Amino acid sequence: AALAIEDMTVRGAPAIGVAAAYGAAIAAYNAPEQLEAALDRLSKTRPTAVHLYWALSRMRSVLEKNKDENNLAELLEREANEIYREDIDINRRLSNHGQTLLPTNAAVITHCNAGALATAGYGTALGVFRAAAENGKKLKIYADETRPRFQGGRITSYELYEDGLDVTVICDSMAAFLMSKRRIDAVITGADRVALNGDTANKIGTYNLAIAAKYHDVPFYIAAPLSTIDTNCLTGADIPIEERSPDEVRVIGCAQVIPERIPVWNPAFDVTPSELIAGIITEVGILKRPYDIDINKIFNDGKHTAVGGN
Repeated sequence: AALAIEDMTVRGAPAIGVAAAYGAAIAAYNAPEQLEAALDRLSKTRPTAVHLYWALSRMRSVLEKNKDENNLAELLEREANEIYREDIDINRRLSNHGQTLLPTNAAVITHCNAGALATAGYGTALGVFRAAAENGKKLKIYADETRPRFQGGRITSYELYEDGLDVTVICDSMAAFLMSKRRIDAVITGADRVALNGDTANKIGTYNLAIAAKYHDVPFYIAAPLSTIDTNCLTGADIPIEERSPDEVRVIGCAQVIPERIPVWNPAFDVTPSELIAGIITEVGILKRPYDIDINKIFNDGKHTAVGGN
């Protein structure tokens, strides 16, 4: 499970959390005496997506309350199943809130993949598009290819096309020019971690897209469950940014296009400042600036628990 998360066989913040939860349950069945080591191993797979730590915190809580129970593995599996089911329900509620932001005929841009294949099902940003279509709205969706791993070109386009939605793939560098030439009603992306002030980490290239959207007066929205919010990170400067192998940039398919002798920098995520974000779409509604006020209000109501990341 840890290797599947690290090599991005499983990717997308909610999907990572669900996979880690099931990984903990598998460890409990197969090697209960090494469960703590398994939890530690899973927590070190990918540093940016806070959903990973949120899910593992829930599994640790079950472990601490039931460590002497004979059916601990069964209890952990039950919790993983609950995390899985909750994610789908949360995505649907979040998406229903988000689709209200779109007109009846809407043109939108998205970046990376925040759909059914990045979550337990339905999706966050792509869930908003699905919910809009289910409500009779007509969408034209532009999907950034999302270098260097092409999640938008490969995965987002596949999901939307299979759903019968109108999707066109563009290179990441084309988005600003597209906004200057055609009416775009909104940019909506997912997120891997949201700081208390609303600064948001998402796939590299999101920051560029938000700047272009601001210049062209296009509202830029983040679609993310509350479990993506890390109240321990006061600002985006506190969010750890994963750096991945340079070979992800050097190699396209089976062809090496950049020589080994030339250095490559490959951060997997960037941070979009909160002032560029028009709203954060969550399962309880759409948060507005100043985000720390809305976020504190939600987590102080006694119904929701904030879980910080590493």
